Amino acid sequence: MATIRHALVLAAGLGTRLRPLTLVRAKAAMPIAGEPLIRRFSRWLVGCGVTDLVVNLHHLPHTIAAALGDGSDLGARVRYSWEQPHILGSAGGPRRALPIIGADAFFIANGDMLTDVDLDALAAVHAASGALVTLSVTPNPDPMRYGGVTVDRDARVTGFVPRGPRAAGAFHFIGVQAASAEAFAALPDNQPANSIGGLYDRLIASRPGSVRAFITAASFQDVGTIGDYVATARAVARDRSLQQMPPADHEAPPQAAIVWDDVEIGNGADLEDCIVTDGVRVPAGARYRHAVLLRGAGEQVVAVPWTNERG
Repeated sequence: MATIRHALVLAAGLGTRLRPLTLVRAKAAMPIAGEPLIRRFSRWLVGCGVTDLVVNLHHLPHTIAAALGDGSDLGARVRYSWEQPHILGSAGGPRRALPIIGADAFFIANGDMLTDVDLDALAAVHAASGALVTLSVTPNPDPMRYGGVTVDRDARVTGFVPRGPRAAGAFHFIGVQAASAEAFAALPDNQPANSIGGLYDRLIASRPGSVRAFITAASFQDVGTIGDYVATARAVARDRSLQQMPPADHEAPPQAAIVWDDVEIGNGADLEDCIVTDGVRVPAGARYRHAVLLRGAGEQVVAVPWTNERG
């Protein structure tokens, strides 16, 4: 069980690459096999012994709060850090949440992913090194899709490179980190700031060794695009491990619809490779292919084509 009991789950993002799905729900609130992603992820945290959770909110915050509530039914205490009128970013968000977290050491996790990283081992590495931040990383599986984290032989992070040829041979940050409150304390409160490309780069330059890597073979799946979302939802529904998930295939055979909440599908409706979002009423005999279905005015169905593009 993880020795760090507190976590900040980052869920404030706009999810622009997931539109139009994120016009209906915040990214972290989208259902994965019938359960909101952030609820599924929070249950995993609780199972690892991380029971005091803070979630930062901005875009469609009610969809996330409705999924988690106060966390009591999950065996957790869930509280919220509101970011208004603007998003504070991957470093400004943690700075804003520090008084709510109330712990010297805590995990920070992206709210749009699933993983099985060993949190106990991550916490132990973080404590033993004396680092301010310890990033969970894996060998970069796709440098043209993911930016890279450069690491020296002592597991100290030495920099970050954008996706592309320079990321080949680097590591990929999989969205879970252990952090010390001190890393963020000097930032001005309620001001936007980034971690990678901002605060962490400054820490690396001013205090070498203060940002370290936890190198792991953990599985991970982020939900950055509609293609990612569909692949993740279908893999979880099939009860397949994240390691076994196939890449999106433009020639993949058609599959049944992914259906959200409060949906009605009329008799004889034919939905192939569709995502049916909350509140949609599909008329009897309707036919849709490879589309996101949204509820329009007067319960009219609005169909938006989607592609298999990932990451």
